[in-house]
Amino acid sequence: MPSILQILWFVLVAVLFSGFFFLEGFDFGIGMSLKTVAKNEAEQDALINSIGPHWDGNEVWLITAGGAMFAAIPYWYASLFSGFYLVLFVILLGLIYRGVSFEFREQMLTNKYRNLWTMIAAVSSFIVPFMFGLMFTDVVRGMPMNATGDMSATFFDYVNIFSIVGGVALALLSYMHGLNYMRLKLVDGPLVERAKKQLKFLYPTLLLGEVAFAITLYFNTDFFTKKPIITLILLVVIVGLTLLAWYTNGTNHQFITFFALGFAIITVVVLLLTGLYPRVMVATNPAHSILLKNATSTPYTLKWMTGIAFTAVPIVLAYQGWSFWVFRKRIQVAGEK
Repeated sequence: MPSILQILWFVLVAVLFSGFFFLEGFDFGIGMSLKTVAKNEAEQDALINSIGPHWDGNEVWLITAGGAMFAAIPYWYASLFSGFYLVLFVILLGLIYRGVSFEFREQMLTNKYRNLWTMIAAVSSFIVPFMFGLMFTDVVRGMPMNATGDMSATFFDYVNIFSIVGGVALALLSYMHGLNYMRLKLVDGPLVERAKKQLKFLYPTLLLGEVAFAITLYFNTDFFTKKPIITLILLVVIVGLTLLAWYTNGTNHQFITFFALGFAIITVVVLLLTGLYPRVMVATNPAHSILLKNATSTPYTLKWMTGIAFTAVPIVLAYQGWSFWVFRKRIQVAGEK
């Protein structure tokens, strides 16, 4: 059995990834909506301004999650980052291009190149959550690994029906999360109305996607055989939160809609990591799966890291909460009344 400190750091890594997908999820959704909802440059500017003060800070959650894995659960970090090197390389490129696209778009003097960087922002905002969904579903499905955690996977070990469903599901959740954030952050107008209309049709699609995800989860993992009760409970919670968001979409309860779908994203992360535990990497040969109890740093290291984390994390949370409060004012699309 893993020790309390080992379990604590597994939970902390889960919290960091949950925070990343909740906060950066709506950033990705806003990025995608630059080409799917916005109809002109003024609307695109308003969308970028809505996440301008926050998107780079939200990415820190991912950096912290990777750093926590490196320091607290290094065997997990080594196997995951080496085995999924190309996937993570694509994710890194997506994050880089998404970030610079905002800056380059602003500096372009012609519509041609402004449109080019707007398209790059939209495409990279889709690629990143899709690749993350693909990677994490592959992790719980199981990959060909040897006893030392080295992966020898083929293309179809990475790209398969389950991983594609996972990638599309996370990208769609992020997109809808961004549309809900748009309704929360922008002054009502044609742009917000288009987002509201899209959401009306996307919620049934998302529910069908969640059913497809549950079916592929059943056939591709051991979640339903090893942890059937908690798996079913979490799946019901995901569907329930989606229904709540759908129900409140047609009302003025934007906060409820936004947080309901945001918590659905968090519950997906909880579902995957709960099913993964006490493993951190699943191998196609169960004897080669990496267990949490064998993957962490020494108790002395974990003890010091715990003290540092519980000192620094509240300060970071307070600062990020303060930044959202400072920039709480709704944004008006230029030219709209």
